[in-house]
Amino acid sequence: MFKKMGASEKSDLSRSSDIEIREVQLISLIAKEDRSAFEVLYRTYFSRLARFLDKMTRNTQLIEEIVNDTMLVVWQKAHTFNHTSKVSTWIFAIAYRQALKAINALDEPVDSDFESHEGDFKYEPEYSLSNTQLQNDVSRALHTLPLEQRVVVSLTYYHEMGYKEIAETMECPVNTVKTRMFHARQRLRIMLSGSKEET
Repeated sequence: MFKKMGASEKSDLSRSSDIEIREVQLISLIAKEDRSAFEVLYRTYFSRLARFLDKMTRNTQLIEEIVNDTMLVVWQKAHTFNHTSKVSTWIFAIAYRQALKAINALDEPVDSDFESHEGDFKYEPEYSLSNTQLQNDVSRALHTLPLEQRVVVSLTYYHEMGYKEIAETMECPVNTVKTRMFHARQRLRIMLSGSKEET
C-alpha cells in the first residue's frame, strides 16, 4: 500500500519541478548564446558549486577557478544538454570532472593540513561550544576520507542528491556509489564515536 503524499511533500515536489523547468529554459537560452540567462545560472550555481568544491578540494584558491572553468563548459556545451538528467546533475558532473583535473594538476597533495582547516561554519550563526566541536570533528573526519567517498557523502548530505544522480555525476554505477557510501559511513562512525559520547 502506498503512503499518501502530504501537502508539504507535494509543495516541495512542485517547487523542485518548477526549478528544473526554469533551469532547462535557461540552458536552452544559453545554447542560443543568451548572456543574461548565463548570468542568472552562474549566480544560481556559484555558491552551491563553491560549497561542493570546498568539500572536494579544500583549496580556496582553486574553488573560484574551478567554478569559472565549469561554467565556461556550461556556456560552450549548453547545446549538448540532452535532458537525460537534471540540469543540476549535469552541472555538478562537469564541476566534478573539472575539479579532478585541477587536483591532478596540483604539485602538492590535496589531503594535507586538514587539522588547520576551519571549514564553512565560520559563516553560520553562532553555535554552542559542544555543537561547534562536533561540527569541527565532522569536518575533519570527512576530509580524511578518500576523495571518492568524500564526494559521495558531500553530494548526499550537503546537496541532497540520490544515489542515481550521484552515479550520473561521478560517471560510475549506482552500486559503486552505495559501496563508497557504506565504507564512508563505517569510517565516519568509528572516527566520530568519541565526539558523540562527549556531546
